Amino acid sequence: MTTLLLAAGDNPLGHVLDRDSALSIEGTRLTLSMISLVVGALVCITVLMMAARRIKTGPSSEGNARFVTKGRIAQVIEVIVLGLRDQMLVPVMGERLAKAWLPLLLSLFFFILTLNLFGLIPFADVQEMLHVMMGQHEKAAADVAHAEPAAVFFGGTATASLSVTLGLAAISFCAIWWQSFRDLGVKGTLEHLCGGHDLVHGPIGLWAVIPIIFVVEIGGMFIKPAALAIRLLANMVAGHTLMAVLFSFGAMVLKAGGPTWAAGSITLVAGIFAVLITFLELFVAFLQAFIFMFLTAVFISLMAHEDHGHEEHAHDHGHGGHGHVGHGHAEPAPAH
Repeated sequence: MTTLLLAAGDNPLGHVLDRDSALSIEGTRLTLSMISLVVGALVCITVLMMAARRIKTGPSSEGNARFVTKGRIAQVIEVIVLGLRDQMLVPVMGERLAKAWLPLLLSLFFFILTLNLFGLIPFADVQEMLHVMMGQHEKAAADVAHAEPAAVFFGGTATASLSVTLGLAAISFCAIWWQSFRDLGVKGTLEHLCGGHDLVHGPIGLWAVIPIIFVVEIGGMFIKPAALAIRLLANMVAGHTLMAVLFSFGAMVLKAGGPTWAAGSITLVAGIFAVLITFLELFVAFLQAFIFMFLTAVFISLMAHEDHGHEEHAHDHGHGGHGHVGHGHAEPAPAH
């Protein structure tokens, strides 16, 4: 019971890795990551739609106030979107590609961020503790031991599941190939995989290296999204495992027969460190969502024509800046 109340079992990974939930469909158990994906998607869509309505320019009857975004959350989302678009995506991808892929890239960022933030909230551990407090010790203990998934309906970190991160990486993989075939065509894509147009149509003596380049490029097309999946998985598992280990120190003392005051003191100190690490995990949640989105943008831009410099030049001198995101409003030019 004490171990459960301290939210740590014998194996800290039991509170980090994916497992079956108490929900099932036609006799098939749903994993916690499946439920988190659905709940995370609903929450993400709801929050973004509410923010979009608050960012949208209001009626003219509001005067200049119609251009002001209402609500703190909507203002934060607007700043994030503008920063990612203007400071990160456009310089890397160019105006044309950034405009075309912005919906997908921002969707990946906010969806992964939502799943990462959900993982910082101990929904599963709270449910196990509630079972203990209600006297259902055997059920909660069986759930911690993975013997009977009957205590937890929702919780965990979906991005700590390899199936989830591979699914997200598959989206990036499809986007990369789609961009390649759309921008370069089948012939251009094959030339790119063989080292480029200059090598393919260059001296015959250099053709001997084309098979080597082709194998490396094909391998890289699969390795890039796989690296995205593994990086996201590893960072989420590592941070949450560290937090679970810190909380387990007090339970270890009690299990070894130590005094209660020692276990309480260790738990208090470990809890302070866990709170500090939580702030670090909050930063990592944002960072990993950004890295996944940004590297996807980089990989997509590598499969496009080399016209970024021209587009950025036209953007800087022709547009003269970016407007209010989502407003769809342009100020009229001053009369001369």
